[in-house]
Amino acid sequence: MTTTATTDHASTTESVAPTEGATYAAALERSRILDDLIDERAANDPTRFRMLTGDRPTGPLHIGHYLASLRNRVRLQDKGAETFVVIADYQVITDRDAVGDLGANVQGLVLDYLAAGLDPARTTIFTHSAVPALGQLMLPFLSLVTDAELRRNPTVKDELSLSGERPLSGLLLTYPVHQAADILFCHSRIVPVGRDQLPHLEQTRAIARRFNSRYAAGHSVFAEPEALLGEVPLLLGTDGTKMAKSKGNVINLRDTADETAARIRLARTDSERHITFEPERRPQVANLLTIAGLFLGRSPSSLAAEVGAGGAQALKQLVTDAVNDSLAGHRARRQDLARDPAYVREVLREGNARANEIAERTLATVRAVMGMSY
Repeated sequence: MTTTATTDHASTTESVAPTEGATYAAALERSRILDDLIDERAANDPTRFRMLTGDRPTGPLHIGHYLASLRNRVRLQDKGAETFVVIADYQVITDRDAVGDLGANVQGLVLDYLAAGLDPARTTIFTHSAVPALGQLMLPFLSLVTDAELRRNPTVKDELSLSGERPLSGLLLTYPVHQAADILFCHSRIVPVGRDQLPHLEQTRAIARRFNSRYAAGHSVFAEPEALLGEVPLLLGTDGTKMAKSKGNVINLRDTADETAARIRLARTDSERHITFEPERRPQVANLLTIAGLFLGRSPSSLAAEVGAGGAQALKQLVTDAVNDSLAGHRARRQDLARDPAYVREVLREGNARANEIAERTLATVRAVMGMSY
């Protein structure tokens, strides 16, 4: 992945945000090469393709998570990549005062992970708060970044803007460093991200590079992880704005078929009867066609031609059938798993134990190279 970083010292004004155009094209091309390498070699060398990804347990997962991330995690796991999934519970309070129904949200995430096909024997599922060494790793990592870098991070700026007049908390400001600790503690080599998350990964790469230079005399304690870019486009919610749990404009994976149909019936379209796929001119119609296409494995244009003069009603029925038929197996498995909460707790217990073991080893190495093994 191309990086704009030019120095290993946090005292400079080094920029870690990727530029558009050529830099993104290079990252996308490298991502495709990585995907091909995973196809060819991951089964024989899973550690080389160790991957970390995760979610904040702020509510149920929705179809945007499923299409853009969850299916891809299962795909990479099944190809042989060693997979870690962090449930970032501490990050829930980066932009809010209370944790909400955290226990139920965490359980819901695990249910959806397992129902989608993540296998605890091959994928380590763990909670951030259950791995104390992650907090210890953040301390030296914080010494490697500047206040200006953190304030420039697009996600920090976006989350702050969404919080209204709420002052910037220290936890939100250091959000990118939390993510760096999550990625580097297990020596993840691959991080599946969307285009808007590239600045986070670039910050992690800079932290790894600076740690090696400043504290490890140039030895490679941490490798610089690489982005595996997803190619699912940005999806809109049922109200025509960006899909987000906080807006209530989503179709949750746990929704029933009837609830899904009701949500899609309320989805915005436009006044034109004939259905065409024109993302710029008709974004809401194009969004519904894109969602159906992603579930059905077909192009939105072909679906538009199929619906044609059927109008919005026929389009919404197509999307409803695509979502419900595709998720029927997932929802049935989820219901079965929900009947055995002890199993869900055991999956987390084993995942937390494995994550702790790895994190403690990494922290011991960090202390050793920093001369802090007393």
